[in-house]
Amino acid sequence: MIPRTMSTQHPDNVFIPFFAGSPTMGGEDEIVEAFYAFSVLGIDEQMWDFEGKEVDEFVVKKLFERYGYFFKRKKLGEELRLTPRVPNPSVEKAEAKLLLETLEAIPRSADYARLFYGEELPPIFEVILPMTTSSQELNRVYELYRHYIAGKQYKRVHDIKLHEWIGEFYPSEIGVIPLFESREAILGAADIVREYLGGKEVEYQRVFLARSDPAMNYGIISAVLYDKLALFELQGLEEELGIPIYPIIGVGGAPFRGHFTPENVEGVLAEYPSVQTFTIQSSFKYDRTPKDVIRAVERIRESKRRKAQPVPEEAFEIIKKYEGRYSEELRALAPFIREVAKFVPSRRRRKLHIGLFGYSREVNGSALPRAIKFTASLYSLGIPPELLGLSALSEKELEFLGDYYLGLYRDIEFAFRYFNPEAAERFPFLKPLAEMAKEYEQDERHGEITSRILTGELSSELIVEAAGIRGFLG
Repeated sequence: MIPRTMSTQHPDNVFIPFFAGSPTMGGEDEIVEAFYAFSVLGIDEQMWDFEGKEVDEFVVKKLFERYGYFFKRKKLGEELRLTPRVPNPSVEKAEAKLLLETLEAIPRSADYARLFYGEELPPIFEVILPMTTSSQELNRVYELYRHYIAGKQYKRVHDIKLHEWIGEFYPSEIGVIPLFESREAILGAADIVREYLGGKEVEYQRVFLARSDPAMNYGIISAVLYDKLALFELQGLEEELGIPIYPIIGVGGAPFRGHFTPENVEGVLAEYPSVQTFTIQSSFKYDRTPKDVIRAVERIRESKRRKAQPVPEEAFEIIKKYEGRYSEELRALAPFIREVAKFVPSRRRRKLHIGLFGYSREVNGSALPRAIKFTASLYSLGIPPELLGLSALSEKELEFLGDYYLGLYRDIEFAFRYFNPEAAERFPFLKPLAEMAKEYEQDERHGEITSRILTGELSSELIVEAAGIRGFLG
């Protein structure tokens, strides 16, 4: 069974989980987190992030040693999955060799599982490749593992073959899951996957679509529509090749990053009906009661995939001017976003890494923080990012787009609740939003906090208090 839910390590939570040793979670906390996600919350899969942060590569060994009673009943690699996100050497040069280390850990984890279960059951057999832009990148990882990690067991070392000396390397090959993040990659997803699958015999293929970074780069409306078009084209590819394709979508708590919260599970399931796996990020897990989270996870598991719907060309014509306005407004706000981001607390131990989509994100020539701190900074200024670019569209155009982006009005209404009209005095280009805001109810306490931040009173305490009201950090 392909998982319906994937726990991730995205640092978008306001509140700190009970098991964390400090507000900034790291190595040992993340071992407990994986167990908590599997055993308490009922999540099927844990993404293990080797991309740009400190992680524990002996995770499988530690899970078996500490929680053996649980993993004897629910097998890792069968009922439950652990899936690493590896660095992409094409982009993250400083992290490139970490890819080798991560792949080397796969046969070692399989050895622990062989001892633990008494059978060949690799606990890790797929990896996620971020920032994928071509089939070549996927094939490099696939072949690197097949020939240079598992394949080296047949090489002779002095007088003996490697597998005779240190044991067999298992599995012999792995699945590579592309994570598409840029507009070009998302819109080319079906073509890239088609090229990658050429000449391979696979049981199925998983494909991961980003939702946060496209929103940051092109605006929320564009991000939703690009993902929906990609999902429709991947559905067509599945029919063409006769190979099951299981999409994953990376959704967070803020509407800007997916609006995936226990309260809005139904909305997201309706928005992306053909998606197989939804990411359960930190805010989903820790900013709600465990009872609400467990109930929401069960609801996702019970739900059935349905067909993706097409998006007409006209929608993409309309969003061109929206993207232009979004970029202009973002450029004007960039220095203020950078300033506020310094006070947004970190929730994970993350190494600084620079790249196309590295720590310092270049958006239309402006260096910006990563998506979570970006979103938190704008909400803290009383300018929810969902609203940027909106003034370029007429009511009629919004209604048309709302036929394809089903949660558009719900997401706009949520964002206006936390819009501070005083921001339009500081940034006159926001005046059309201040007019629109009159139709919506604002949260008073959130408004009081953002007014203080707008006047230059920057502190982590204020940012966290406002985040607690919204229900997510960023």
